[in-house]
Amino acid sequence: MALLAGLAPAASAAGQEAPSAYGPAAGRHPDRTRLQAGLNAIHEAGVYGVYSAVRDGRERFDGAAGLADVSTGRKARPDLRHRVGSVTKTFTAVAVLQQSAKGRVDLDRPVGDYVPELLPGERGRKVTVRMLLNHTSGIHDYIGDAFPSLLKGTTESLDDHRYRTIKPAELIGYGVDRPQLFEPGTDWSYSNTNYVLLGEVLRKVTGQDPERLITQDVIRRAGLRDTYFPGTDPYIRGAHARMYENFYGLIDPPRDYSVYNMTWGGTAGALVSTPQDLNTFYRALLGGDILPRRQLDQMRTTVDVKDETGAVVMRYGLGLYSIDTPCGPAWGHDGGVFGAGTWALSSADGSRQFAVGYNLMKYQRLNESGTAFVPHPADAALRDYRDRSLCGTTAPRTPDPAGKNAAEKKGAAQAPSAESPTPLRVLPPSLPALPGPLSGPLR
Repeated sequence: MALLAGLAPAASAAGQEAPSAYGPAAGRHPDRTRLQAGLNAIHEAGVYGVYSAVRDGRERFDGAAGLADVSTGRKARPDLRHRVGSVTKTFTAVAVLQQSAKGRVDLDRPVGDYVPELLPGERGRKVTVRMLLNHTSGIHDYIGDAFPSLLKGTTESLDDHRYRTIKPAELIGYGVDRPQLFEPGTDWSYSNTNYVLLGEVLRKVTGQDPERLITQDVIRRAGLRDTYFPGTDPYIRGAHARMYENFYGLIDPPRDYSVYNMTWGGTAGALVSTPQDLNTFYRALLGGDILPRRQLDQMRTTVDVKDETGAVVMRYGLGLYSIDTPCGPAWGHDGGVFGAGTWALSSADGSRQFAVGYNLMKYQRLNESGTAFVPHPADAALRDYRDRSLCGTTAPRTPDPAGKNAAEKKGAAQAPSAESPTPLRVLPPSLPALPGPLSGPLR
């Protein structure tokens, strides 16, 4: 399900592209007072700490609210380093597309031509590099096998594997050994296995460690100062927040996972960055400074991602997705690891960026029937802050025929909502703890 949410608010804001209410960045300037109020609202809705950066042309806003460390009372600040989860996928996709521009990677060539030992047989001949990039490969995600207690509805394996070093081939094996989800190219399913495989394709065609390659060709080229792969080091270098995981109430009180060996994320989700660096990166990318125009156009060629009703909730390209805002489509990615959530989006022309990090994950609760999550005021506050950041001080609200925003406002006013959340002992089988964009333990 697409409800295992650290950042579920984004999905309900997507849909068919809305016409822009603005010209290209015309008359839009960061309203610092209202943006700070938006961050305060996220914290007041229950998130421990939140830190953010907004850019519009040459103008910038950097703000924070709440606590970086609950035990000491240390305040959050805007430039804290942070694990950004699956925002890493955009960086990995850019490195693959750079190699495509050099003629070393053919996006429509079978993956088995590059790494036959990792994706053997008929599947290796059917799955293309492009299918890995846009999650149409049908290859299963590895998260459940890498953290096996999650499949049983408990969280012990999060602690058991805090200091584990795991190799890419083992992660890929978990995903590949599972049954194919669908015929390659016929459907869409988010899978971190795809992006660890892409890292190994990069290793094969360049002869370099993929994380070092991405550092050299993407991170340094974009001029990022605080973005890096931690390798096997479980500690984050420099100033950072503690990162608290609630897992929908299974971990109560929320536990600090800021010390963690991130080899389980690798080229799918291990990066450390800051909101300021993420804004610089997406501005450079969408402004055409990192990829040739042909490769950037391919990156923005998308497949529709639909919910269970058939409504389009996002459009996923090659490591980059598009969702709708009140002022038109925005491009970027979100990310989440245990205790840390991130959202980074940009206007289509690269003129305006928004990035936010926060340090309490999976704070939502199930309804009494255990079938869905109760709307949480922090989700609505995050969406409102996003719209204010990207669309300016007069951002109109998007039509909401399904009444989702009204339900969230009701939840924000009553907190908790009219439907009482049920306490969790284990996750119900109908809600497997597996990832998807805007959902799951690694996004």
